[in-house]
Amino acid sequence: MTKANKQKTRKRRRLVLTVVIGLVVAGMFVAALVPKRLPVDMVSVEEGDLLVTVDEDGQTRVKDRYMVDAPLDGHVGRIELDAGDPVEEGAVVARIVPLSPPLLDARTKAEAEARLAAAEAAKRQAGATIARAQAAMQLASLEAERLANLGPTGAVSLQAVEQSEFDLRAKREEVASARFAARVAEHEARVAEAALGRLGAKGVKGDEQLEVRAPVGGQVLKVFRESEGVVRSGAALLEIGDPQALEIVVDVLTSDAVGIRRGAEVMIDRWGGPRPLKAHVRTVEPSAFTRVSALGVDEQRVNVIIDLDEPPEVWAELGDGYRVEARIVVHEARGVVKVHDSAVFRHGDGWAVYRVDDGKAVLTPIEIGARNGLEVEVSSGLTPDMVVIAHPGEQVEDGRSVRSR
Repeated sequence: MTKANKQKTRKRRRLVLTVVIGLVVAGMFVAALVPKRLPVDMVSVEEGDLLVTVDEDGQTRVKDRYMVDAPLDGHVGRIELDAGDPVEEGAVVARIVPLSPPLLDARTKAEAEARLAAAEAAKRQAGATIARAQAAMQLASLEAERLANLGPTGAVSLQAVEQSEFDLRAKREEVASARFAARVAEHEARVAEAALGRLGAKGVKGDEQLEVRAPVGGQVLKVFRESEGVVRSGAALLEIGDPQALEIVVDVLTSDAVGIRRGAEVMIDRWGGPRPLKAHVRTVEPSAFTRVSALGVDEQRVNVIIDLDEPPEVWAELGDGYRVEARIVVHEARGVVKVHDSAVFRHGDGWAVYRVDDGKAVLTPIEIGARNGLEVEVSSGLTPDMVVIAHPGEQVEDGRSVRSR
């Protein structure tokens, strides 16, 4: 190869190298000018059911509980029962030996006579309460039967039928509670009569004693006086109740209580069982109270009383004073378009989302309905086949290229 040919070859190589470097620089420059696709989190718009609930901690308690107390002054023997022991109605739970002379003075006798009179009045009042509750239950039964027959014809709404069934169930519970109160009143009268008989005796034998009997059957919930000793009239001895008749007390903010209706569906979580328990709201107490929150803020709260719908054998492990978590349904929508709450944000006077269309973010105004903190009902603006951006940041703009993170 001649010297001239070598020089030409070198020039060609320099030219090719210069062109390649120029193309690379131009490509880098163009790439720098083209906006990068922003990585974002994407969620799908779905169609389904939406539940709006009020979630609060609650506590179980026995519905009908009876405090057994000393009917008169005396010396009580050691109570051999422990918490959790079963007791039958009429069983002896404590024995009181008279103290002399206090059990024989005129003042104590007069107090016992007054107590007997009050117990007899309570018996009559309990009988009237049972009669009133039974009449209300019969009326609720007739109403529920009438609406149940009209329901299939469409003459009345399904809600009216369900409300009548709930009213009937509530009236039955009122009758059961009234009968329990009547048994308690009868027991009070027997105790007062027995105490008056002891006081009316001319003398007290050394082995004479007053037997305190259980007014109802159930279990011992708490023993207040385990050791023997002198007790005053009215001193608490033990507490008896039926653990299978449980209710749940949940205190909620008054602003949330406004939306809670009697008979509303409730789901009981974290009670210790394998699945949530079904329940319903029996009543929302009419009077609120003030409670200081964990942040030191005064809150107005009100108690919501909840009845379990499951049979007792399902929640047999639950006892009095157990902690549970209640989810009270305040709104239920079936077959609605919904989207994750994190995708919805304020836009002007309304709401909007960033919809992903062909790899680009598209600002889409929407109208929303109910929301539960996790999902939002979309009344218009979206369809179930769309994809939107969750947690859109300041870098997301209308028309910006995006990709799934």
